[in-house]
Amino acid sequence: MTRANRARRLATGAAYGGGGLGLAGAGLVTLLRQEARAARRRVVARTAKADPPTGNGVYGRGRGKPLVFTVLGDSSAVGLGVHRAAETPGVLIAAALAELAERPVRLVRVAVSGAVSRDLAAQVEQALAEKPDVALIMIGANDVTSRAKPAVSVRHLAEAVRALAATGCQVVVATCPDLGTIRPIRQPLRLFARRWSRQLAAAQTIAVVAEGGRTVSLGSVLGPSFASDRTLFSIDEFHPSAAGYAAAASVLLPSIADSLGVWPAAADRGLGLRRDTVRPIAQAAARAAGRPGTEVQPTEVHGEGAGPRGPWARLRRRRPPEMPTSVQADEARETVDR
Repeated sequence: MTRANRARRLATGAAYGGGGLGLAGAGLVTLLRQEARAARRRVVARTAKADPPTGNGVYGRGRGKPLVFTVLGDSSAVGLGVHRAAETPGVLIAAALAELAERPVRLVRVAVSGAVSRDLAAQVEQALAEKPDVALIMIGANDVTSRAKPAVSVRHLAEAVRALAATGCQVVVATCPDLGTIRPIRQPLRLFARRWSRQLAAAQTIAVVAEGGRTVSLGSVLGPSFASDRTLFSIDEFHPSAAGYAAAASVLLPSIADSLGVWPAAADRGLGLRRDTVRPIAQAAARAAGRPGTEVQPTEVHGEGAGPRGPWARLRRRRPPEMPTSVQADEARETVDR
């Protein structure tokens, strides 16, 4: 079975209540769960347990009502592993978005460390109270390490995207990162974690695009580059460092800005846009899962939203822009809720 077919099967299972991946027998799954728990215990033992400050508040100056940018998801959305709000992905993106939009941006972070996809419903409820213009969801890693049923995880994500999009909010989802590079996770868990995380990322893409959202692959942003450059990990060797979060934020910013219509067309000319192709959604999802910073969004071909092999999707790979430094992000802050 091809990667595209596996992703399609998972997404279909999410729609109809399907179950797991069927990759291993019960004995191996038990072993993997035990090693996952051991990995999490090692992580907790080696990291500061406190989340960084939320950074919630208004960034940038200018006229007009602030754009409301809400961040949902797990510890990667929280920024666990750094100590300053200005080093978290939400603050970095909010500061950069304010500059691109030439208007203030109000950041509302509702993400919770340790969250899995089934926890998104409560976060969405909080987010909707703020009437967001755009939402970033970063989720999936804990679903893999806890061995939640992938189709169930995808269904919860799809429901979250649907609820946000129904209010007119633009939704960008950072799909499950490649967990095969995490040192505290030992073999054979690491091998299966990589396979599971990529398959989950592909299935997430199919489901999110079906609900009108966009996805950006963090698979190899938090994958091969992290494996070769350990400075991109924090002290726990599990969560990104400040440099790692900046790398992730740089590939998410273009899609978030573009969804709001404030990404400059000139930025995609020449070398700025590495690749722009249209494929059936399952193929697009499978391809994006292992390629850094690949955006997938719904599109049409000759006025049709779907072809013989399902809905059409556009893949875009942009060259990551230069992000504001944490100092610049601090300077862009007007008011912050502690």
